[in-house]
Amino acid sequence: MLKALCLRGRIFSGKGGGARFLNLAWVRQQVEEKSGFSPYPGTLNIRLTAESTNLKRTLVKAPGVEIVPVPGFCPGKLFRASLMGLGCAVVIPEVPGYPEDVIEVISSVNLRKRFNLADCDHCEVEVTF
Repeated sequence: MLKALCLRGRIFSGKGGGARFLNLAWVRQQVEEKSGFSPYPGTLNIRLTAESTNLKRTLVKAPGVEIVPVPGFCPGKLFRASLMGLGCAVVIPEVPGYPEDVIEVISSVNLRKRFNLADCDHCEVEVTF
């Protein structure tokens, strides 16, 4: 049985780590195979509200779609999601020290441009698992 969570927060600019990660050939290949879309080389970073941070803990424990790393990299999980009606995925990096109150959203398009989003805009992502 599929479950859904609605995660809310505010958009913020990252440091480009998501873009670098999505440009790695082994990551792109796995994301394409496992999500069904070719990812735009960048993520939409969302800093979650306190309530959504608590909900994310449920997601972290859920069996998402595994991103299996090559040596020297950390694993991660993908979860199908929807942002403003557009299919996308939430990436949960399994990196030590990764902020508990942050999610990264990937899509086949640049989400900021597609929806005219800017830092501090409120955002809502429906995650299915």
